[in-house]
Amino acid sequence: MSEQAKAVGVSDKMKAKDYITLGIFTVLFFAVVMVCIFASAATVVTFAFGSAIAAIPGGIIYMLMRAKVPKAGSVLLSGVVIGLIEFLIGAGWAVAVGFIAGAVIAELLARIGHYKSFNEFFTRALKPGARPIAAADLVCPVDGAISQCGPIAGDQIFQAKGHSYSTRELLAGDARLAAEFEHGQFATIYLSPKDYHRIHMPCAGRLQRMVYVPGDLFSVNPTTARAVPGLFARNERVVSLFDTARGPFVLVLVGATIVGSMATVWHGVVTPPRPGEIKRWDYTNQPVELAKGAEMGRFLLGSTVVLLWPKSTLKFNPDWTPGGAVRMGQMMGKALG
Repeated sequence: MSEQAKAVGVSDKMKAKDYITLGIFTVLFFAVVMVCIFASAATVVTFAFGSAIAAIPGGIIYMLMRAKVPKAGSVLLSGVVIGLIEFLIGAGWAVAVGFIAGAVIAELLARIGHYKSFNEFFTRALKPGARPIAAADLVCPVDGAISQCGPIAGDQIFQAKGHSYSTRELLAGDARLAAEFEHGQFATIYLSPKDYHRIHMPCAGRLQRMVYVPGDLFSVNPTTARAVPGLFARNERVVSLFDTARGPFVLVLVGATIVGSMATVWHGVVTPPRPGEIKRWDYTNQPVELAKGAEMGRFLLGSTVVLLWPKSTLKFNPDWTPGGAVRMGQMMGKALG
């Protein structure tokens, strides 16, 4: 297993459930693509674009399959099976060989740079110097887009027009911890599938606690954030509490529809498995200390992070506005006091 896979506890070996899951998605992929191609044959015009039309739902199924079975050889095996099915239904050797050749190329691409799985490639490290760390009190922890940021109104975090949720809901019902952030500051940053997927420390800190909170797996894109009340307090999430020289802060990793898993550098993969109950870890007596800009975790597909600070401890970068693009290491704000 590669060092990157070891870092988050991802196994390269396929298990029985992986073969079953892969088989289900392979059949689903084949069926959906065939339906799209046959449907496009209704007219001469649509027939010419049959493959392009099929690529949209087929691509979605492929991404879901890779998220669920991020193992070496899965793409190749799926492609071989589809190629054989194509041959058996009379599509001919050319089509079958085309599918298999495409699978071989895709498998080789997934291994570029010694990546053993799709998730390992997807969460690959940046080249040294690619994200310089600003000489600021607080730096942006991720690449993404600002969903919202600003003051916490009492205990209410603004999500989108007409929607807010409480710090207590976000923090798994911990009223005592939530009280520390009343009238504080928050930032919600959305990571799209194209973004760099590792999460870094906005400032130096010592880990105090981690909590896994089960929940829904709604999409977290801007459209869904405007439509689903309490989205970030309803989705599956991992809450990390840090202590710093200027007081505590919370960093929450929020899961989403096709997030393969969430991991931290001190624990490895937190989810899956999904036990369906809140799980807590105490690190007050363990020296987990991370420097500003150091990696703290990663998503194995895009999602969202929510950060909380106590009252009168942070002034945001004036350039930070909802919808704005941000990059890890850029100035996020100035510490107060």
